[in-house]
Amino acid sequence: MLKAARALSWWALIPPLCVIVLVAAWGHKVGGVGLVIVGIALVAAVVVAVHHAEVVAHHVGEPFGTLILAVAVTAIEVGLIIMLMTSGPEGPSTLARDTVFAAFMIVCNGVVGLCLLVGGLRHREVEFHVEGVTATLATLSTVAALALVLPSFTTSSPGPTYSGPQLAFAGTASLVLYAAFVFVQTIRHRHYFLPLETGDVDRGAGPGRKAAAVSLIMLLLCLVAVVGLAKVESPAIEHVVAVAGAPRAVVGVVIALLVLLPETAAAVRAASRNQIQTSFNLALGSAVASIGLTIPAIAIASIWLQNTLVLGLDPKDIVLLVITVVVTTLTVAPGRATLMQGMVHLTIFGVFLFLSFVP
Repeated sequence: MLKAARALSWWALIPPLCVIVLVAAWGHKVGGVGLVIVGIALVAAVVVAVHHAEVVAHHVGEPFGTLILAVAVTAIEVGLIIMLMTSGPEGPSTLARDTVFAAFMIVCNGVVGLCLLVGGLRHREVEFHVEGVTATLATLSTVAALALVLPSFTTSSPGPTYSGPQLAFAGTASLVLYAAFVFVQTIRHRHYFLPLETGDVDRGAGPGRKAAAVSLIMLLLCLVAVVGLAKVESPAIEHVVAVAGAPRAVVGVVIALLVLLPETAAAVRAASRNQIQTSFNLALGSAVASIGLTIPAIAIASIWLQNTLVLGLDPKDIVLLVITVVVTTLTVAPGRATLMQGMVHLTIFGVFLFLSFVP
């Protein structure tokens, strides 16, 4: 009991400290040691935010738990994108596209591949509800094509962009699809998304209402801290990418990796317990939320942003997206998988990372 109380006190102490760092750095030109402190606070806020989301998730149960994690991560991602777009130069901006596409590739190949590899190594063969995973994948494929592929082929506006009405329609369609997905996941066909009873089940009592309420407040503080600290840190991130001579798209990869790192750890832990359904709920559900919620938010934000929002992918990235959708479909169709499928997904993820630096 004492050990748990101490752990809770540490998790509750970090969010206010991150907010204090944000208040101290806001509006000032930060450099040197200050940037290091801000960077540490930013990473700590992301990690602690997902921890508190897990506490709330454990209290409400599955599949609501993974839904809360996905929405929390997406809120962080949207905040980072908007803050970096407002701090960047005016003109065409590919940051939203690069970040959403990076999140898609990281989740569908990096996270899914790692979970299948870990689960396959420990349990030889992992099983999941094919109905729930294929429903998630169908939603994900549709919103990804709508947000990232179709703008490259429309003709109402120049370049891989949507016109105003097209962007409004795409944002609305993405939001409607995500709402339908949440309804199916949590109400109409909830049993499709519940973990199979094949893993180690935690029989201990979950957190009480008081602990869940405290974690909810800490989660909100973390979200505020992450968005604000990213605004402070954004010039340093872009400077490092420029000095390294890497393409600007790498900024989106860095943002997505930062945001998804704690969720990746949660998904891999579930896979190691042979609860791959929870891993897929976390991974693929996060990708659906990332696109289904980010695009409408960016569409609304574009009303006051001066940047032209570039969404359409180039041919190379469209090929990677199509390969990912096809391979993921083949992976989940049987309702079971081994480490072989994990290696295939990790290989595609490696190709994506390599081509991000060497396009």
